[in-house]
Amino acid sequence: MDTTAAANATSQPPAISRSLFLFSIFYGGMVCIAGVLGNKQVALGPLAVEAGIFAFLLLVVTSSSIAELHGRNTANRLVLWGFIPLLVSLGLTILVLAVPPAADMDPARLSAFETMMNGTPRIWLGGIVAYGISTLLNVTIFTRLKGSEGSRLLWLRSAVASALSQIVDTLIFIGIAFYGVFPIGELLLGQMLAKVTLSIVLVPPLIYLFVSLGHRLDRTSA
Repeated sequence: MDTTAAANATSQPPAISRSLFLFSIFYGGMVCIAGVLGNKQVALGPLAVEAGIFAFLLLVVTSSSIAELHGRNTANRLVLWGFIPLLVSLGLTILVLAVPPAADMDPARLSAFETMMNGTPRIWLGGIVAYGISTLLNVTIFTRLKGSEGSRLLWLRSAVASALSQIVDTLIFIGIAFYGVFPIGELLLGQMLAKVTLSIVLVPPLIYLFVSLGHRLDRTSA
């Protein structure tokens, strides 16, 4: 190989698989929308949970699927890069709330927007800390279980990792956001029960779907 060819070869950007590229874009979108959806409480039979859990469970599914397809280190980097859209969207929210509204904006619409998008520093901090710790914990548990039993029992690994990480997420977020504001014991128990139930019911089939889709994407790009 001559000097020019060697230089061109070394200047090429590192290859990224199609599944990692598309899942990373999807992950960034879920990071941003989770907090917005969390403004609504939904009833699932006897369980009540904030709607942001659906986007958050998709973060768990996506990071676990990337860990299954591309390894723990790649999944951990994805979680850490997820702080960028999370913090940028938070900064934009604060900026937009601070900018005066247009004079002809409907007052009812403005009030609804401010009610939905406003949050205390404790709530914002709780969301950021809970996101980082719980998603990294999910990847760690998921890959550790794979290390002990191999590629089998994907459904069990995903359910256990998601359920445990959701318990930690709930403890961290509610503890930081609301401890000392009002009694949080009943809220903690209710949210943990709802999130663990959703983790067991929704996460395993979705991870099978994502992993299968990832394999198909990477085969077609080969």
